[in-house]
Parts: sequence; structure tokens; C-alpha cells
Amino acid sequence: MTKVGARRDEQGGWPHAREPHELVEQVHDNLRNLGLEQLDVVNLRMGGFDAPEPGSIARQFEALAELQQQGLIRHLGLSTVSAEQLAEAQTIAPVVCVQNMYNIARREDDALVDATAAQGIAYVPYFPLGGFSPIQSGALDRVAGRLGVTRLTVALSWLLQRSPNLLLIPGTSSVAHLRDNVASAGFALPADAVAELDAIGAA
Repeated sequence: MTKVGARRDEQGGWPHAREPHELVEQVHDNLRNLGLEQLDVVNLRMGGFDAPEPGSIARQFEALAELQQQGLIRHLGLSTVSAEQLAEAQTIAPVVCVQNMYNIARREDDALVDATAAQGIAYVPYFPLGGFSPIQSGALDRVAGRLGVTRLTVALSWLLQRSPNLLLIPGTSSVAHLRDNVASAGFALPADAVAELDAIGAA
């Protein structure tokens, strides 16, 4: 999976690069850098850092759909978009995944998670623990302590149990982090823990 719609600048930031010609350049850059003739999944990154922005995404998505028709992209996805933008994109080409910020505390996308599940579209949540602003929750700490696992294992397990279409791509910066990621895949939260964690997003 690759993502287009921003370019890294000299200061280390990621300013928008969403004009159709910029998206085409980014796809070709990815193909060249990866040594591939076709990219499996390309996500169009719209919106801000952690939330969608209103407006049409038709011009951008049409540019990627044209590359798909040329055989350079196999599947198309979206990142940081609203339900309305997903619907707009689907009038242009099929969408296989949506990658938005979503976790125990950030639940604005609950309806979108359910809608994508009903359509067989993968939902890929980023920042499962809040990203650069880690989730501060007594409930999360209590559940982790009671079950004898880490906060990360609980947070990832909650996501995996939230909906069958959730696809996790957690980052791994250490062996301990890797162990947490692996543990979450085989760890089932009991019903009372799920109910306690669900209340975090409703607070």
C-alpha cells in the first residue's frame, strides 16, 4: 500500500501535493523507487493531519482512476476522507480501503466503519493510541492492568474486535512493540472490558 497527496519537504514536513499532475508524478516515483510495474494499492490522501476537510475530491481521484485504467495501479483507496467523499469517489472507480484516524477515544468514524463493513471495504485506522497525543484514559489503564497486558495490546485488540473489516498496520519501533502487536492479534477482550472501553469514546 502506498499513499499519494503529500510530499516531504526540506524541513521534514508533509505539505499537500494534490494537483492531478502531482499525483501522477508521485505514482511514477513510487513505481520507479520500488522497481515495480504496478502498485497494488494507492491511497489518495486528502483532508488535514487527522480529520477530513470538506470539498470535492473528484479531480484527484479521476487522475488516479486513469492510472488504474492504464494498468499502473491495481486498487484504489482513500485516506482522511468523509463519508460523502467516499461516496463521490465510488462514482468514479471502486474503493477498496479507507484509512482514517480512529481509536478508542476518537470515534467520529463509527458510522463510516459500519458503512464500509457493509460494503466490504477495508477500514484502516491510524494512530491506535492517539499518535503524537497519546490517549490519556484511566479506563484503558485499568483494563490493561486487570488483564495483565499493555495499553497497546488492549487498544489494538479493541480495534480488531470493533469490526471485521478493520485492517491494522501498526508501526513497530522495538522488539517489545512487536510483541505487543503480535499479542493483540490473538488476544480477545472480555465483554465487560469492551463495554468499559466503549465508554471512553462516548465520554
